[in-house]
Amino acid sequence: MAKGKVLVVGAGIGGLCTAWGLVRRGFAVEVFEQGSIPNPRSSSYDEHRITRHAYGDFAGYARLMPEAFRVYDELFAEIGATHFDPLPLLVIQREEIGWFTKSMGSMDELAVPYRDVPVRELAGRYPMLDPEGVTAAFECEGAGVLFPIRILTDLVVHLAGRGVVFHPNTKVEAVDPERGALTVGAQVHAGDAVVVAAGAWAGRLVPSLAGLAVPSRQIVLYVAPPPGLHAAWRDAPAIIDLGERSGTYTLPPRPGTRLKVGDHHFTRLGDPDDDRVATEVDTVRLLAAARLAYRDFDRYAVLERKVCYYTVTEDEGFLVEPIGAAGYLQSACSGHGFKLAALIGDGLARAISGEMRKDDLPGWAAGKAALAA
Repeated sequence: MAKGKVLVVGAGIGGLCTAWGLVRRGFAVEVFEQGSIPNPRSSSYDEHRITRHAYGDFAGYARLMPEAFRVYDELFAEIGATHFDPLPLLVIQREEIGWFTKSMGSMDELAVPYRDVPVRELAGRYPMLDPEGVTAAFECEGAGVLFPIRILTDLVVHLAGRGVVFHPNTKVEAVDPERGALTVGAQVHAGDAVVVAAGAWAGRLVPSLAGLAVPSRQIVLYVAPPPGLHAAWRDAPAIIDLGERSGTYTLPPRPGTRLKVGDHHFTRLGDPDDDRVATEVDTVRLLAAARLAYRDFDRYAVLERKVCYYTVTEDEGFLVEPIGAAGYLQSACSGHGFKLAALIGDGLARAISGEMRKDDLPGWAAGKAALAA
């Protein structure tokens, strides 16, 4: 399509990166967000998130990661700040899980360095870990943490400077993907295209998502370790614990962030309009998993019990696709959203601009096909 105006619904990382990809190609962009911008209730709003090349069963996403890192570098260059801290990633396996060996296969393919960590050495290297039940471990490069709140904030400032028009506290009630329009109250806003990047709320605007991508109430804990483990955590890698009863991911405290332990178990339950304070019932599974992973976890001070919402498909694939003659859906499923957001948003902008075939978007965004010209 010729350069024109694109309306973007949602100011999370997906919507903002799509706006960034569009504005750098000469489009006029307006972004509509039901809350403040950035919105603390959005799934994107967090202190830090893991990024990595190790991707287990998702070999297609592993192959996208080198480009995802490159496009984030472009974004950081434009906003004038690099909100990424490279760290090793430690992966520990309890039961034999295909994710473990498949990750090593992908890293071999991508030439990402990794090394086995003998189980007998885990306690000495990482005194916070409880190695009981661990059957294998590796540590890899090509990983680290992104700082979402900083990225969102600087990206909003940058986009405003590029002429993007923001509509905070503006709830979109309907989209018309045939005309590239949306409705707010009694007012219809018209564009040349409309992009729905509304996260866990997307299903309310795109009926075809019903039963395909569902909101999932996810739990994270922010904790403070006992004083004797302060130094160990300060120097720790990011950690993924693979196990039927564990299944945690942990981000060490970095400057401006707290120690964070998250649950990778998808509830596929809940309403994204709920508050973001986890109940004791919410945290039962995560606390049990953390006690398996870390010695004396009950000595850690729980600083915050937080709920976030993802949209989740059965295969955890992204849904990025044309809808109607002038509409697009950008739904980042599972926790993949942030690490791939710059790449996916820029790819969607390429399709809207006519640089790429829009019918190639779904397979590419699901990690199943290259985005062909």
